[in-house]
This record gives sequence, C-alpha cells and structure tokens, in this order.
Amino acid sequence: MGLILKIAWRNILRHKSKSLIIGAILFLGALIMTFGNGVVGGMDKGLQKNIVEGFTGDAILVANKQESDNVFMEFMGRSVEPILNYPTLDSILHTLPYVDRHMPVGKNALMHLSEESSNPGFSFVLGTDFERYTKVFPNCVKAVEGRLLNPGEKGILMTTSQREELYNWSNIWCVAVGETLDVSKLPEDIKKDSASLIIKDSLVFMGMNENNATYDVRLPIVGIIKYRALDKIFGHFPIMDIESYRTCMGYLSAEDKIEVTGERKALLEMEGDNLDALFGNSALMVANTAPVKGKAVAAKEPATVAPTQQDIDAGTYNMVLIFFKDDIQSDEGLRRLNEDLKTAEVRAISWKKAFGIIGSIAMLIKSALFVFVMFIFFVAIIIIVNTLSMAALERTNEIGMMRAVGARKGFISNMFFCETGLLSAVFGGLGIVCGTIAVHVVSALHFTSDNDMVQLFYGGDTFSPVLSSVDIVLAVFQLALVTLIAVVYPLRVARSITPLDAIARE
Repeated sequence: MGLILKIAWRNILRHKSKSLIIGAILFLGALIMTFGNGVVGGMDKGLQKNIVEGFTGDAILVANKQESDNVFMEFMGRSVEPILNYPTLDSILHTLPYVDRHMPVGKNALMHLSEESSNPGFSFVLGTDFERYTKVFPNCVKAVEGRLLNPGEKGILMTTSQREELYNWSNIWCVAVGETLDVSKLPEDIKKDSASLIIKDSLVFMGMNENNATYDVRLPIVGIIKYRALDKIFGHFPIMDIESYRTCMGYLSAEDKIEVTGERKALLEMEGDNLDALFGNSALMVANTAPVKGKAVAAKEPATVAPTQQDIDAGTYNMVLIFFKDDIQSDEGLRRLNEDLKTAEVRAISWKKAFGIIGSIAMLIKSALFVFVMFIFFVAIIIIVNTLSMAALERTNEIGMMRAVGARKGFISNMFFCETGLLSAVFGGLGIVCGTIAVHVVSALHFTSDNDMVQLFYGGDTFSPVLSSVDIVLAVFQLALVTLIAVVYPLRVARSITPLDAIARE
C-alpha cells in the first residue's frame, strides 16, 4: 500500500496542471456546500428560534374538525375551527410533564370597515389575553406609536404592515388614540398623498365566519406595533383583546356566560307534558281569595346578583400554542401530545405545518442548495473523468511497462484510485475546512439588519450561520460519492492497457 501511495503522489506532482484543475473543482464544490449548509442551518435555527419563541410555540392544538394544517397562513378565506372546551384542555395540559407552558389564542380573518370608504380592508387578527401573551412571549412586540394594551383593556394593536395594507385598500392611515399624524414619519411614497389621507384612531371590525353570525365592533387603535423579528411575516397579524375578537366572530365570550338559577333550570328541564300545560285550556284567572287579616307585607326590592370575576378561559378559542420542555424533541412531544389528548376533541400539529410554506422555507432552500452543488459536482465529475482518462492514455507506456514487469490490473486500479482519493482528500478536505472557518468567522461578526426581506434570509435580525456535525458528514459523503463516480471510467481505461499497447506506442 505504501508503494501505491508513493507512485500516486509522484503522478500527481508530475501532472500538476491537471491535478490543480481537478483539485480546484473539488475545493470549490466542497467550500460552497459546507458554507451553504452553514447558512441554511443558521436560517433554519433562526427561523425556529424566532417563530417558535416569538409567535407559535413548538406545537399548536387545533380542533379535530379543522381540516387544513396551515392554520396561520391560510389564504383561502376559510376560518379556523373553534375550540369550545379550553377549560378541560387547560386542566389536562397542566398535568403533562413534558409541557412547559401553553397559550390559548383566537385567530381568523376580519374585515376593517369605515364610514369614509366603501372598500373594506382584510387582515388576519390574533385575539389574546395580552397580559398573559406578553408573559409567554416576552418582548415579542414593541410599540412604535402609542402604547401596548393594558390588562383587561379592549382595543387593537395595529401592525405597521397592516396599516400600509389598509392605506392601499382604502386610503386610511391609522394613528394611535390621542396622537396626531406626523407627516415626517410617513413613508416617502405616502407623503405625496398626505393631504388626502383619511386619519383614523379607531376602526370597525367585522368577523368572517361561515359557521355562524358575526358582528361588527368599533375598537380604539391603542398602539401601532412592530414584531421584534420577522415583522414582514408576523406583521400580517394585528393583536386584539380576546373578548372583542370573540364578539366579532360571534363566539361565546366570558361576558356571555351566565349562571342559570334553580327555577330557570327546572323550567328548561320540564318534560313535554308540563310544557304543554302552559298552553292548556284551563282558566288563567282564579277566584279572588279572602283577604288575609293582619299586617301588610311590604314589597321587596328586586334581588341583585353580586358580580363575579369573569373567567376569560370559559369562552371560545381557535388554537392553543404549546411549549415543550427543553429536553423534549418536537417530534416526540407531538406524538405524546396526540396520544394524551385523543379524547379531548383536538389534535396537535407542528409549527412548520401550521405556518405553511414559511415553516418549510429553510428545507426548500437547503434542497435547492443541494441540487446546485450536486450540479457543480456533476460538472466536476465530467471534467475529472475526462482529465483522468486523458492522463491514463498519456501514460500508456508507463502503465504498459508496469504490466510487463508483473503489475496486475488490481495494482493499476489501486494506483489510479489512490491518485483521485488523494486529490479529493487534500483539495476537498481543504474546501470543507475553509468553509467551516468561514462559517465561524461570519457568525462571529454578528451581521444585523432591519430590512424585512434580509431578516427572512437571516432567519432573524442577526446573520448567524451554524454548521452541525451532520452538515459536515453530508459534505464528506458528497465528496466521497463524487470521487467514486469520477474514477470508474478512468479505471476501466487504465485496466485495459496491456504491455503490447506500450510497445505499439513506441
């Protein structure tokens, strides 16, 4: 084996130009694949961190009746099915050891109505108990105008993205309650039309629900907000207090919940015969009875019921956002969650499925990168095959003489394989090492951006490529695959050379 390596190394040095061409192709392909995997890995980790920790949680509970898994970005206008038994779910979730925390929300599409415009606007809306929402997703939103919702306050937090969408629909520009329009802060394309803007600090919202009646509700615009990261995506979701959301959608709210007294409950439970008796032919008037002697009984004031604390969780939601413990993998958590909630009329879906194409964007980009690098390697295979085949033919005398002195075909095959393997190991390995160094250097520089589209590419507001051991193994595997494929035909050419070919060339 040592003799074969010496001969292979000598042949590489003897044919430097061809070796450098092959090595450069292998180096470039390995470098692109390694660095690209780091970029996509960072994007995937960034998207998961910002989407999971800032918006969706690890898993989402939806009603069994919900057909589509794409509950956040469904653009076909279908409403998300309601969850009517959240108090039961809440009690179960608190007993599951692998669930860290959970947050119920409402989510559906609403219309924005205005007296000044005949063109309604449309947007998705999140209905939440905002006090609880900020505890589950701390610092996820910031107010750029106005303020955030106070505990129990009714109102809407309009996103900057939806404010611009509403302007495009109906020339309405939203401002927070108590604030005036600051023309200097308007986008450049809107400044030109600032004189014709319809300024509103409140909007009328109407639910869109094919299953029951909906209502219109006027709400003050408490604040204009931006999400901490990925605002281009999350900005489609203004935040509304949960009770106003339920009213818009025609859902049962905590305010609608009433206690049925014993007399009314008995009336509701009356049998059919008793109900018929209410409409019988018996006289409704009876003879006056003799007056009761004695002190008259004073009339009593109508009884009043002491107000009780509203139970917000008693109303309707559309989904429950679930966070798993740190040591629980998402797939394992989903499986266990669906097993434990089989009888609860809900099912759990992953955040990637819930976010549709956005949840799979990292995998799509990684697949595209894989195809691109494999195309580079395919071209490399063709060039390497041609270069090695030409090298084999040019060395016909050498190989023929080696065969003449007793070298077998296996020895020739091992020699050529070692030459290609050395080139692949040196140049391809160098490409992997340089790609790994580049990933760590770029990650240490902490490139940041406020641009929404760049944040989508970064997977957040900071560009942090990450290279896992799986990515390195994948790059090594591809490199080895290219080497094996590229050396097959040159080996056949070299093995076909005989001592007679060497004499014939002379």
